[in-house]
Amino acid sequence: MRKAPLTLEQLRVAVGEGEIDTVVLALTDMQGRLQGKRFHAPFFLDQVVANGSEGCNYLLAVDVDMNTVDGYAMSSWERGYGDFAMRPDLDTLRRTPWQPGSALLLADLEWLDGSGPVIASPRQILRRQLDRLAAHGLTAYAGTELEFVLYRDSYEEAWRRGYRELTPANQYNVDYSLLGTARVEPLLRRIRTEMAGAGLTPESAKGECNLGQHEIAFRYDEAVACADHHVIYKNGAKEIAAQEGMSITFMAKPNAREGNSCHIHFSLRDGSGSSAMLGDGPAHLSVTGQRVLAGLLATMREFSLLFAPNINSYKRYQPGSFAPTALRWGTDNRTCALRLVGHGQGMRVENRVPGADVNPYLAIAALVAGAVHGIESELELGDECTGNAYDDPQSERVPATLRDALTLWQDSSVAEAAFGAEVVAHYANHAKVELTAFDAAVTDWELTRGFERL
Repeated sequence: MRKAPLTLEQLRVAVGEGEIDTVVLALTDMQGRLQGKRFHAPFFLDQVVANGSEGCNYLLAVDVDMNTVDGYAMSSWERGYGDFAMRPDLDTLRRTPWQPGSALLLADLEWLDGSGPVIASPRQILRRQLDRLAAHGLTAYAGTELEFVLYRDSYEEAWRRGYRELTPANQYNVDYSLLGTARVEPLLRRIRTEMAGAGLTPESAKGECNLGQHEIAFRYDEAVACADHHVIYKNGAKEIAAQEGMSITFMAKPNAREGNSCHIHFSLRDGSGSSAMLGDGPAHLSVTGQRVLAGLLATMREFSLLFAPNINSYKRYQPGSFAPTALRWGTDNRTCALRLVGHGQGMRVENRVPGADVNPYLAIAALVAGAVHGIESELELGDECTGNAYDDPQSERVPATLRDALTLWQDSSVAEAAFGAEVVAHYANHAKVELTAFDAAVTDWELTRGFERL
């Protein structure tokens, strides 16, 4: 049983002593954002712990601008935009050092009529896939590596400028540069130490290729906990940057330079806690490990909507950009979608396809579903790629656009069998909403090319 970073009894004591006066109850929406309420701490203890709270069910049926949109079965004007129940998960209770006097915990969503969980909620989708995996005696572990670009402009200033001509925190490529990253170490250090105070386990921080681009890595954990930590960190890092008068973007492709990735490290353990992927086969893979990798490759295109959920996600897939497009696997080969890394019990596969805009619950659920597909179908793993996968003309590729990914998702019998028709339809509609909005927009690119010269 996982130990909560802050127990309920510790919260009661802290509230009684005046250390904590606010408790945040948060859910993760389709876009991977935290939404919820801030409670007066005594009220939370007296009422919300036992009874939960409510939130409008449109929180899983809006676009990124919080516009109500058509096409969702669970939430609409015709259904009255009612509430769902937010049930506190006390195992996620923690202090948030970047917000003095505050604690935070995550909620699971249920229908108010008692009919059960909201199955299209990201956390529930991941739990459902983990239940399928557990039927095979296996447990999933994951770690996410989120890259971001840091600007010296505040979020308000960035908004006023239309997100143009911002000042990156570094003026040159600081990939692995200690001198370059020292320029922003006060902020990076604050993020690391305050996330540690929230119960996460920071490992390292390093510079990346884009101007002002950095990555802070955290220790791997069980799948749900990993996703929980991901969304708490992402939200908290933005709040900390805002407090320092700066701004962070996790867009997959914020400009024409290198994009922001979210490499996901993924492994399975058996009932004894040992690696289920380690064995005597190719690249030291067990039969289970080979089937897992084969399943991940076989489902990558059809599940791309969960790895790359936005229009902008697909701008990151450029040849030679370290954002792989070839659906191949290789040992420590960064040109492949699946990079096998680690040694012994630490063996794991790194999925290099997702960008930093990914919803971690959905992406990890897609990995688990792919693994289960490979195990249940007893898929054979193809040959390892030992060269440049970008140059392999025989390799299948990730979809080039969100529109392509949507078609693959809707037509996938594997997706429907794994996730169910309701989930497939719900996230298909999310993509359709984004495509409709983008198709109606007039972009800066169009204005620059066409205003005078066309």
